[in-house]
Amino acid sequence: MPHSARIERIFAYAKQNWQDIPPTPLNRNFQYAAVELYADAPTWLRAPLALAYAIRHMPVTVTEDDEIIGRVYHLNRMPAEHRDPEMYDFMIHAVTPGETVYPGYEALRRLHLVTDIARGHITWDWRKMLRIGTEGMKAECRAALLNPRDEEAEHFYRGVLIMLEALEDWNDLHADRLEEMGKPELAARCRHVPRYPARNFREAVQAFFMQYIVVFCESPFGGNGPGQFDKYMWPYLKADLEAGICTLAEAREIIDELFIRMDERVSRGDLWNEMILAGGTHPDGTSAVSPLSTIMVESIMELNITHPSVYLRVPADADDDYIRLCARYLLHGNNRAQIYYDPQVIRALTETNHVRPEDATEYGVGGCLEIGIQGMNSDFLQSGFVNMPLMLELAITGGRRLCTGEEVDTAGVPLPGLAAFDRFEDFYENYLAYTDRLIGISFAAIEAGSIRDQTCRPTYLISSMINDCMARGRLMHAGGCRYHDHSMTPVGMPNVADALYAIKRAVFEEKLCTAEELLAALQADFAGHERLQRRLRAIPKYGQDNEEADRFASAVITRLTEMFVTRRTRFGGIFRPMILTYTYAPQAAEHLGATADGNHAHTMPAQAITPQSRSMSAGITAAMNSCTKMPFALFSGGASAMWDLDPAWATEEIVAHLLKTFFAQGGQVFQGNATDVGELLEAQKHPEDYRHLIVRVGGFSARFVGLDPALQTDIINRRRHRG
Repeated sequence: MPHSARIERIFAYAKQNWQDIPPTPLNRNFQYAAVELYADAPTWLRAPLALAYAIRHMPVTVTEDDEIIGRVYHLNRMPAEHRDPEMYDFMIHAVTPGETVYPGYEALRRLHLVTDIARGHITWDWRKMLRIGTEGMKAECRAALLNPRDEEAEHFYRGVLIMLEALEDWNDLHADRLEEMGKPELAARCRHVPRYPARNFREAVQAFFMQYIVVFCESPFGGNGPGQFDKYMWPYLKADLEAGICTLAEAREIIDELFIRMDERVSRGDLWNEMILAGGTHPDGTSAVSPLSTIMVESIMELNITHPSVYLRVPADADDDYIRLCARYLLHGNNRAQIYYDPQVIRALTETNHVRPEDATEYGVGGCLEIGIQGMNSDFLQSGFVNMPLMLELAITGGRRLCTGEEVDTAGVPLPGLAAFDRFEDFYENYLAYTDRLIGISFAAIEAGSIRDQTCRPTYLISSMINDCMARGRLMHAGGCRYHDHSMTPVGMPNVADALYAIKRAVFEEKLCTAEELLAALQADFAGHERLQRRLRAIPKYGQDNEEADRFASAVITRLTEMFVTRRTRFGGIFRPMILTYTYAPQAAEHLGATADGNHAHTMPAQAITPQSRSMSAGITAAMNSCTKMPFALFSGGASAMWDLDPAWATEEIVAHLLKTFFAQGGQVFQGNATDVGELLEAQKHPEDYRHLIVRVGGFSARFVGLDPALQTDIINRRRHRG
């Protein structure tokens, strides 16, 4: 549908700001308050008082066209020279030091065996503010303060009160501005929400957006998102439709404005990812798909923006119309679609993560892929990656990098090298022991970051909207949240499975070469060893629907995944494997030599749980058959598959059939590109003509011309399925 003139003006204003966003004083004012006004206060109090001061002094911007009120730009970061080092922990750039966990962590990180520990990627239960308002939440805090369980709980409730009052004060400044502009109806709306319960759809959206902005002042990290938006908002819109006070066309305009405003906030950080969900399942098992689900998909399809990322949840009883909507979005949604199948995701959460069934239906995704329970998880759910193929390389070579010859710290695990083993099983166990050690170090680093954030980064506002923080009187990193899980990405598991299977067959079973001959070929990147390379490539691969190769791959991936899910956080959560590739493929490939399955050095690892592009030689049906044999019940952090499609072949009917087949066979998450490779090649040559082009990278979408050239090439080289 064509946008109204008002929406066109809002879009034009946003695009103008994308070019030259004014600097926000948020960090500067935070630092000033922390250093000058509240320097003598303890950290638990200093942080919320300083942030509350900064929030009250944020700009108030309202244009004549605004119906959704509130605007701020968080990505304009304060220069390092203006930061107070003592308060650096509260800044957006603060990271968690791995060296406190393992003395050689920096060396492991430099090789991209592991990565920095990242915060963010969280959803919170903003419904609470819509239901009872900030005044209701303040009343809960005051009641709890009458008899707090201990001093820590008292600090928690006082911190929440400080943040809620700051939110109200900044919101009231907007109401004042609206009255000055002669907009009494909008001013009255802002006087009512978020202070009091939302009475209709417009008020619910306004209450949501105001708290959304202030939450990001406190937790300004990529991958934080609203989660299940239509599921929580549909009751308000449904009541308005029945009462005749809002139409679907008016609701569409509200969603258009909301999406433009959300994108405006982070448009200069295109690699950031804020996800918003449509569809899904209610706790009683019924479908949560509604007309608002369709409105959200149609809105994002017509807006040339990258935020928010609209992902779809498919319930067990999804009808054909909804499946066709998913297919249409995959084909014509500018490569922004990511589709989740609820039965398989919920199964993984309940069987592996021990999530209550009624909670599992409430799963949300804050950013790229990671599955968390909305309003019940802390925010270390996307904390970097571990480079599985490089670990295998070091196990083969005895701890020496193929690309440079550099000897690598093996973190206390002896790596004698492939030639030292007479049995494949012994070599395999050695590789697994080394991998398990590095995964353990990564897990410990995330846990150390969470421990530090418990005291150094008190997040009172977002914690007040995470179960069970209010009941326990604890911040989300202090044992308040119901599921204190961490997550990390094991990159390249399909590559590892193929390489191990090739070693098993070529060296130990069929004697195609000795271990020494294989190592020589890998060191030469197969130069002069082309015959061996051809023989290695001819060995069956995961992705060709070969029963033996797939069974082996499933066994390998099961062992690797169990290294995550068997670990426990200090509050009883698990370490979820979150299987995607994101921007990690070039980082991992940069340090990777030739591989035992016949790949040359620096070959990009496979996308998530998808077979390698070269391994999918038997077509998409065979590749899907292989993929869905993997242990998806263990993938409680989510496991995506990237099915890039040739647009000349893929129709809506074909894509709908692929979706149904993939999900029926056990798949969790479906994504992919549907842009012609020729267009991508032209975009590389003439980027100025293709600034509109958006591609699916892996867990997020971005403008193609803004990506690193290596990432562009990776996307171009992925297999385009033609049946």
